Amino acid sequence: MKSLKRILKIILIIFIVLIIFYLGLYLYAKTLKKLDIKLANNYYMYDRNGELFSGYNIEYISLKDISPYLVNATISIEDKNFYKHIGFDYLRILKALFINIKNNENLQGASTITQQYAKNLYLEFDKTWERKLDEAWITIKLESMFSKDEILEGYLNTINYGGVFGIENASYYYFNKSSKDLTLAEASILAGIPKSPSNYSPIKNYENAKKRQKTILLSMVKNKYITESDMNKALNEELVFSGKLRKNDSSTVMYYQDAVMKEIKNIKSIPSSLLSTGGLKIYTNLDINLQKELENNINTYLTDDKLQVSSIIENPNNGEILALVGGVDYSKSEYNRAILSKRQMGSTLKPFLYYLAIENGFTASTTFTSSKTTFVLSNNKTYSPKNYGDIYGNKEISMALALAYSDNIYAVKTNLFLGEENLVDILKRVGIESKIEAIPSLALGTEEITMKEMIKAYSTLANMGVSVTPHLINKIEDNKGNVLYEYEEDKEIVLNKSIVYIINQLLTNCYNSNLIDYTYPTCINIAGKLKHKYGIKTGTTDTDNLVFGFNKDLIMGIWSGYDDNTNTPSNVGTMIKNIWADTMEYYFKDKNDAWYDMPSNVVGSLINPVDGKLATPNTKSIMAYYIKGTEPTIEKEELENLIPVLKED
Repeated sequence: MKSLKRILKIILIIFIVLIIFYLGLYLYAKTLKKLDIKLANNYYMYDRNGELFSGYNIEYISLKDISPYLVNATISIEDKNFYKHIGFDYLRILKALFINIKNNENLQGASTITQQYAKNLYLEFDKTWERKLDEAWITIKLESMFSKDEILEGYLNTINYGGVFGIENASYYYFNKSSKDLTLAEASILAGIPKSPSNYSPIKNYENAKKRQKTILLSMVKNKYITESDMNKALNEELVFSGKLRKNDSSTVMYYQDAVMKEIKNIKSIPSSLLSTGGLKIYTNLDINLQKELENNINTYLTDDKLQVSSIIENPNNGEILALVGGVDYSKSEYNRAILSKRQMGSTLKPFLYYLAIENGFTASTTFTSSKTTFVLSNNKTYSPKNYGDIYGNKEISMALALAYSDNIYAVKTNLFLGEENLVDILKRVGIESKIEAIPSLALGTEEITMKEMIKAYSTLANMGVSVTPHLINKIEDNKGNVLYEYEEDKEIVLNKSIVYIINQLLTNCYNSNLIDYTYPTCINIAGKLKHKYGIKTGTTDTDNLVFGFNKDLIMGIWSGYDDNTNTPSNVGTMIKNIWADTMEYYFKDKNDAWYDMPSNVVGSLINPVDGKLATPNTKSIMAYYIKGTEPTIEKEELENLIPVLKED
């Protein structure tokens, strides 16, 4: 106990010294040029047509136009001594230190509204001592240059209310009304969100939000802002939530905005302190109509409330991300699965396996037997993959058919034949940065990869072997129009365009009825919807369902599954195929096919898709493509068998 008193005495002396030092800094700050804080935290986001879209855009509103309930609730719960201290609440700091030292835990904080406002004037909150000192200095300058009302007004106009910044935007987002019209019940709900937006959003966690509301109302009673009767009335008031942005009726566009903010933080030319920019004008690649169409199709087909989704649509020629969805509804889950979540990609990895195979001498006509197989691996381990539905041809099938059916046995045989480490190498070559192991099941997509990585990989197919960087931001300016950043095109040839052309043509067979034999191509059920030519590949695991498809002008990837990795129902694959088809066809409505010119060293041959041999009048046929000199030819015996048939015709 004596040692504790000694520590507290030392702390008290240090505090007295700090207060004297603070007063000196406070007086010095008064002599400096006044900060321009009204615009400092504004983010103006524009779509690809230069139209402003909402979300991070701050609608600055005067303190007198904000409900007194909200103002009082905020002060009561965040900083009850706000109008008494000059930036730092020293008594509160001492109390918090005492409690934390006594319990040997970080149980209490002592941050004031002014300190929190200083944090809001930065793009991100680094936990370095340098950043803490910067924030402390801004806190002092705020207190010395502005009145308490001005500081509170700025704070309320910049605080994060669950992905919506500023009280006016938040009021419309949650309750579809101006902040001046908030009731006590509504105000106390909103005042509770900033402490932990993901935990206290009333749309995402209503029970938590109500508990937090009660805590706030009790503090308002204790601080004599309201009576107990007012509190009880507010607690029992029925609340109706909107969950929609005023200027945009899309509930998913905020995923795009969050991805934009994440991208900004990786751009070194943007100052971390927004005081030096006067706010940011961010010109994005968003196609708002395509974003809304994607969202509408998700809402139409994805009928299970617990299923989640992620999707990215990109121009493969330059990497511009035109639409991005990170979940079914941002108001219920802010987690951006499109850029953060790693999932098994299933058979969507197979096109890269078969690219590698052709690079190493395989062709569309190369055959392996499709039948139940147990592979004996090193150390006498065994591996027994299965085809979807446990369906096998029990005969030799061509690569063309194996890709259209997504035959797992063929894929694993190919992977083992080529060497698993080579598949890892090509996945790295096309932009996969996640750690992946050289294992037999990699051919079936058992390793976890992000949607954004896969879009980058598929763009190398859609762009004929040229790698581009997926990006959401085209240009950023400060408030005066000075360009702080402009995207510079970064292209690299990583694949052979002739082999890519062959793979892309093979991927058009995934909805080709001429390949129906002992089972069906994976996308045959959406063939009737497709009016344009696409390369498509699906992927299915127990927990994940994916579709990636493209032509030369657009690529779209979509995933669906449960966040807790629960097995998905069998119809989820069909749902996302329909979402993919309707969205792509919307974009290409009234447009011509955007397909590829055949390279000069590639030839086409009519083959029997089952065995890969040249087609005859008695077999089904598809056009398959080959590097010149590798195309199938008619053997002497086959020619002799074919002559009588030709004579009969």
